[in-house]
Amino acid sequence: MTKSHEITAGFVPLLDSALLVVAKEKGFAESQDINLTLARERSWASIRDRLAVGHFEVAHILAPMPIACNLGLTAPAQEMVVPMALGLGGNAVTVSQALWQMMVACGAKDDLDARTNGAALRQVIVGKGPKLRFGVVHPYSGHNYELRYWLSASGIDPDHDIEILVLPPPDMGDALRAGLIDGYCAGEPWNTFGVLERDAHLATVKASIWRSSPEKVLGVNRKWSESNPEALSALLRALYLASLWCGDRSNHDELVELLSRSTYINRPTDWLRPALSGVLHIGEGVTAEIKDFFVPNAKAATFPWRSHALWFYTQMVRWGHIEHTRDHQQIAGSTYRPDLYREALKSLNVALPSANSKVEGALRSETPVGSTGALTLGPDGFFDGSLFDPDQVDAYIASQKRG
Repeated sequence: MTKSHEITAGFVPLLDSALLVVAKEKGFAESQDINLTLARERSWASIRDRLAVGHFEVAHILAPMPIACNLGLTAPAQEMVVPMALGLGGNAVTVSQALWQMMVACGAKDDLDARTNGAALRQVIVGKGPKLRFGVVHPYSGHNYELRYWLSASGIDPDHDIEILVLPPPDMGDALRAGLIDGYCAGEPWNTFGVLERDAHLATVKASIWRSSPEKVLGVNRKWSESNPEALSALLRALYLASLWCGDRSNHDELVELLSRSTYINRPTDWLRPALSGVLHIGEGVTAEIKDFFVPNAKAATFPWRSHALWFYTQMVRWGHIEHTRDHQQIAGSTYRPDLYREALKSLNVALPSANSKVEGALRSETPVGSTGALTLGPDGFFDGSLFDPDQVDAYIASQKRG
């Protein structure tokens, strides 16, 4: 009889913890001889710290955080690898009703278009007195870097024209209502909560700022991964099978019920269903269908693209978090490990990309790509039409403005 692998995974109660929850609750972990224990944490700092001291082997974690840890930007921290993404998309920028009305007066629309609504926000900021304040969940988060990218490409200097504060995701809506912040970038269900319970309004979404981009990934203690390759491969297979289940719309009612349980997100099903359906509450009773708002499996959603890692690295350089050197770039790019993903999924005959990196923004429509099977990628890319070529990191960093 095969001895089961004992794995403890940390998670923050967000919609994109779904793959871990489903792997445990629907038997995919058990089918791979894994005894999977899930440990809920309130903040990303706690996730990082408990990984560092060995309370967890793996964790649901912010996509840039393992890179930051490996670059020595945050302590305490163990070296990590990222052998899998946990889906694409899933966050939004939510603003107070007062700010939204000012943006509407400057041309903002309910279509959540990043370009139009970013231009409206810029007009508001130019004509406003005290600085607006926006919340993000962690300095080394996709939320922070994508919010900054959106603001900067809209002509707003995020370091001088506004203030950016760090808050845990569950506190965002209450901070908005209390007037402590004017907007925030967070994952679901906290944007839906803001709209339904705190009179907020969505300004734009991740799927508009950087389409087909990663939100959370599987962060793995590097030493544990090297000592337990079979256990890690088994976990990746379980999570991939869970992603297929999550991607099937016929399972969404059950998925919402699972996630809403007190041991997981512990929030009403009505707060969770919109992100899965792609029909989100925008504000003032309006809903909008957002294509690819959260993608758990399609379009290589769980593949750990090295180009994603390197883009996050360029933003760490851009905003003064790290000096750009050849060694730092190498550390960042090698944090994401498509080789581990490929090895683990061989036995499942999964369609895989033929490359480990891609030019971000090159796919303007859904595109069949060369791979080990039928696979469609895209559309991807940035709202301002720019491209990121991972083979041209120096030039990309040189081309970026701070504000």
